[in-house]
Amino acid sequence: MFELVSILVSFISVLLIMPPFIRRMHAQEFVGKDMNKFDKPAVAELGGVVVFLGFAFGIFCSIFISTYLKVFSLDLAVLFAGFSTIAMIAFVGFIDDIIGWKKGIRQWQHALFPIIAALPLMAIAAGETTMTFSLLGTINLGLIYPLIIIPLGVTGASNAFNMLAGFNGLEAGQGIILTTTLTMIALITGQTTAAILGIAMIGALIGFLFFNWFPAKIFGGDSLTLMVGANLAVMSIIGNMETFGVMIMALFFVEFFIKAKHKFQSECFGIPNKKGELTANPKGGSLTQLVMKLGKGKFTENKVVLIILGTQLIICIGALLFYLLY
Repeated sequence: MFELVSILVSFISVLLIMPPFIRRMHAQEFVGKDMNKFDKPAVAELGGVVVFLGFAFGIFCSIFISTYLKVFSLDLAVLFAGFSTIAMIAFVGFIDDIIGWKKGIRQWQHALFPIIAALPLMAIAAGETTMTFSLLGTINLGLIYPLIIIPLGVTGASNAFNMLAGFNGLEAGQGIILTTTLTMIALITGQTTAAILGIAMIGALIGFLFFNWFPAKIFGGDSLTLMVGANLAVMSIIGNMETFGVMIMALFFVEFFIKAKHKFQSECFGIPNKKGELTANPKGGSLTQLVMKLGKGKFTENKVVLIILGTQLIICIGALLFYLLY
């Protein structure tokens, strides 16, 4: 249970740092419009920076407990390699946020930089090269795993998580559900190093959600979404949960194909009215647009977010039951 100290450290860190950080962002006019509100209020940005700090403090706390109290053991080489990958991708997101929405890093760069960030995991040959597929059985991928599967997994997860965003509480809520699910499997299977990454991220995201839930006081930005996606990939790789990780990301595969149909030019935002209700963009192009169409212009932003989070929760519960039973 000492592993759970990390969740408190990361949670409290975010709670303490975020209020002055929000004030500083407003003072520096580092704000963005809340596109799903009729009056488009200015909201502080770069919340992912504080989430990363809370995450890092949680990780460092776990390393201290493991090293000096020795109540659980961590593979520090694997942990630092995974943390380095997550930190580099968070930095890419930070740069994208600094440059500005629609002016930032291009799509091909979003795919390339996470591959470079995966180098620490590739260098230590993290994970197991043997993978089990339901139809093909167990296959040893050899060098294909560290040199191809790892970088593809990192760039795929980080960019996929970045696609379904733009609503108050959506990214943080999705991150909490997905990370908690992977953490449960890691704890069940004794993958403590992977579990520590998950526990620290859960605490930081819960703290962030206090400020990002409707109506949001701060946005996470790409520094948040890319980081959370990268953490999911790293956890899956070092915890040997790749197949399970792919299963719980089903919504993001759907979002990818919808976005691809629109040549990745579509957005998730709705068209708000004075009542706070959202109408879908006639052009479509996202799961959020489909949900708003179902609501026929009567769903509020909160309702859209809860529907998507509820769907994600059902997917994760189903995947968890499948994993435990089969």
